[in-house]
Amino acid sequence: MAAVIPPSGSAAAHPFAGKTKPIVYFVGLTAALAGLLFGLDVGVISGANEFIQKDFGVDDRTIENIVSALLWGAVFGVLVSGFFSLRLGRRGTILISALVFAAGSIFCALAPSPGALIAARFFLGIAVGMASFVAPLYLSEIAPQSVRGALISMYQLMITIGIVLAFLSDTFFSTYANLQPLATTISESVSSVAGGRGQMVMEAYFAVPWRWMLGVIAIPALLMFLGMLFLPESPRWLVLKNRLPQARGVLQRLASSHEEAEHELNEIENSLKVEQKGFSLFRENSNFRRAVFLGVGLQVIQQFTGINVIMYYAPRILNEAGFNTTAEQMWGTVLIGTINVLATFIAIAFVDRLGRKPIMYAGFAIMGFGMLSLGALFHLGIGSGNITMSYLAVASLVVFIIGFAMSAGPIIWILCAEIFPLAGRDFGITCSTVTNWTANAIVGMTFLTMLNALGPGNTFLIYGALNAVFIAFFLALVPETKGVSLESIEKKLLGGIPLKDIGR
Repeated sequence: MAAVIPPSGSAAAHPFAGKTKPIVYFVGLTAALAGLLFGLDVGVISGANEFIQKDFGVDDRTIENIVSALLWGAVFGVLVSGFFSLRLGRRGTILISALVFAAGSIFCALAPSPGALIAARFFLGIAVGMASFVAPLYLSEIAPQSVRGALISMYQLMITIGIVLAFLSDTFFSTYANLQPLATTISESVSSVAGGRGQMVMEAYFAVPWRWMLGVIAIPALLMFLGMLFLPESPRWLVLKNRLPQARGVLQRLASSHEEAEHELNEIENSLKVEQKGFSLFRENSNFRRAVFLGVGLQVIQQFTGINVIMYYAPRILNEAGFNTTAEQMWGTVLIGTINVLATFIAIAFVDRLGRKPIMYAGFAIMGFGMLSLGALFHLGIGSGNITMSYLAVASLVVFIIGFAMSAGPIIWILCAEIFPLAGRDFGITCSTVTNWTANAIVGMTFLTMLNALGPGNTFLIYGALNAVFIAFFLALVPETKGVSLESIEKKLLGGIPLKDIGR
């Protein structure tokens, strides 16, 4: 999942309650398309893997490299995001990421070899990493404070919707009958230049399902680029660049009143008085280091729950569980993606009522049960023709997805956004985001190896057991931050209070 970067300052209620302007929602929806693209690129490879493997005749190790190439590219994308967003602006960086999204998707679709596809996926991953860092940052800085949380939540929700749309797209393109008219149309358009033989080659080339699965993402990427052309730059970045009149103009367009715009401008100017010390603070302050290491640990936990094992390899898992047809596997992924979207609303509804940790404990218990039961079913002989056990395997996957979407999916990002002091927040969030993508890549490039070496039963039992370990980690180190201001958390952290107590 992508990073959520909240505004600096306290958690106090906003003093203005005017009617939100329609342009605010247009801005939020357009910027949140970055989350949709993120979800599309994460989800699309799940359905494409089988077709890529058959088309290129490659082994599981190569498929792992194709899957993880995007994730390593995302690590690089996050690392360069700070440079671009500082110099070109948040809006400018999102525009660049949209173009890279579109170009990378087309390169993936046209890749003539596994090596070329790996390179194209890495290039595409740069856009994913940039968007995962800059889009939530842009939303947090441009949205009026009264609806800021809602717009950032929209970004998170769009990621899960993007995954579902990717699964639906994969399901559509997995049927050759749906591809043949498209392939024929393209081949005919070049036949006058390439000749009859060229037409046949093109038709065969573009009748391959995975090329359409990966290439179609260029369309929403270009739509996001066009939409972003009409959006304003972040007022915080404009103030940072001493462009105060332009920042005031942006705020007046978005705020419900002149007074709210001036209040927001004053808050931005005050927040920029706090110097971002970054690595020097990490080097000099052991208390800040505690927060960074906690953020890193939280992101490792999120990925090693096993969520992207499911997202990247769902058809393979369903095949192992006894669902052998492509249609069964594709519609199974759609079910998983839909449950992921719906269960996210559980966290949205209860995270500020029940608190972060109680929901996380419930989530770990549910995820652990789902993975352990799936492992047990494989040990009992799932996939040997017993349809009841096959459906129980699907039920176990659904249970796991519910547990993740209601807890570790959104709440890990919330915690990472809350635990860093203002002077080191940019550095801390960068470290946690890079860790998320790195752990994500490790999971993506090891799952099939584990599956082949240990068997599906033992592989899922290991992931289930890890969720029990994560409960102990939360009990010992993670604070409850519900209803606590960011300033209070910062004061206690830098004062040396134990990590688990800085939210009290």
